[in-house]
Amino acid sequence: MEPQWDDLRIFLAVAREESLSAAGRRLKVDPATVGRRVGRLETAFGSPLFVKSPTGYALTDSGQRLMQHAMRIEQTMQVAAEELSGEAGQLSGQIRIGAPDGAANYLLPQVCAEIAKENPDLDVQIVALPRVFSLSKREADMVVAVSPPTAGRLMVQKITDYKLHLAAARWYLRNAPPINSLEDLKDHKIVGYIPDMIFDKELDYLSAAGLEKPSLSSNSVSVQINCVRIGAGVGIVHDFSIPFNRGVRKILTEEFSLTRSFYLVRHEDDKRLERLNRFSEALCEGMRIAVQKLEAET
Repeated sequence: MEPQWDDLRIFLAVAREESLSAAGRRLKVDPATVGRRVGRLETAFGSPLFVKSPTGYALTDSGQRLMQHAMRIEQTMQVAAEELSGEAGQLSGQIRIGAPDGAANYLLPQVCAEIAKENPDLDVQIVALPRVFSLSKREADMVVAVSPPTAGRLMVQKITDYKLHLAAARWYLRNAPPINSLEDLKDHKIVGYIPDMIFDKELDYLSAAGLEKPSLSSNSVSVQINCVRIGAGVGIVHDFSIPFNRGVRKILTEEFSLTRSFYLVRHEDDKRLERLNRFSEALCEGMRIAVQKLEAET
């Protein structure tokens, strides 16, 4: 029996979700049906494709090999659908973006809202998580990253530079010991990342400032700047986040400043998908404009 595309589509969903029930929800198919279709594929290929583990369904070696072929077929089907429907280049359907929560909270909402406003048939999903996303598992169609990946079949495009500075709440500065140099920070509570949850070296801001372990920490940029905003201490924040947090101001700008970059990462197989190409172009341009505008306000 020759494998059918619909069976491969279900196989990909299970491989990405690592669960029959999650794959069923993604495809709006009963989990029992998902299991039968996977079983049919395993019979067709004469080899198990998954092994049930404590964390869910894990791919076997055969499953890993099949996934690469199935993803290429998936990409070919997507290109064909664009061309045959006459919608190549139009921004429609669902596009999911993964991003660290700083970009997801303070840049992507206005950028994606503007793109969606101009393309009413577009469904944009922003997944805000402080970690690395898997494009091969299709956790997202594209990812905003803080450093360019060096492995995998990926397309990487630099979006823009952005700046970070030390900052504190105005009322905190009025009531705390004076801060005239980096040395003075030893008398203050420091807000920052949880050290063992920094998933990218570019986020190790405190080390760049020569500061010790934070006394109040989070893996979320938004939580950190909220801690700064309520006067819990001094932190290193994105300049573009300050306009959203009234009462927070930069300090020691002559002594300390960081410049980092955002990169857009996509799977190499998606380069022929014109709607993703056009969306990527609009996203990058929108983010560059947003960073420039918000940083000017600080």
